[in-house]
Amino acid sequence: MPIDDTLERLCNLLRSEARVAGTQAGLQPIHWQTLRYLAACNRYSDTPLAVAEFLGQTKGTVSQSLKLLVAKGLVSKQPDAGDRRVVHLAPTAAALDLLGRAAYAQTLQQAAAGLDDGTRAALDAALTELLRALQLAHGRRSFGVCGSCRFHERSAAGSRCQLTGEPLSADDASRICREHESPDAA
Repeated sequence: MPIDDTLERLCNLLRSEARVAGTQAGLQPIHWQTLRYLAACNRYSDTPLAVAEFLGQTKGTVSQSLKLLVAKGLVSKQPDAGDRRVVHLAPTAAALDLLGRAAYAQTLQQAAAGLDDGTRAALDAALTELLRALQLAHGRRSFGVCGSCRFHERSAAGSRCQLTGEPLSADDASRICREHESPDAA
């Protein structure tokens, strides 16, 4: 089977399973995807604009989705301390509980765990490289893990973002970031 057919089938299967999980919680797929993103992103990436960019959706679509998620008690909003025009979003404990109970994510992890270490590592590397190439070809941000970014600086004093000049917590460094750039992008 050609790689595009395999990836399309895999993506359709995952999307279908996510749709079932979201429907059981009374959510549309866009709502489920928003919650998953907010559960995975760091403090530089938890804004409505970042959600729209990550999901490839319009600001209006995301705005309506966020209103519904806030009304359902699944997302909280907090104004930025330094710039009151910026709003930070976070999944609530109820949202994290919903995401944690999704069987499809556990099934995928179990399937991947069934692969030998070498195959899993090679597959991860190949899919990451393919994703990076597609994002570059389409002019999209990488939204990679902060700790793998060219701006992530480690020292005896701790981690720091060279882009913002701010210190990074271990939690921030382990999450996806809107500002991520591959080390080889320098």
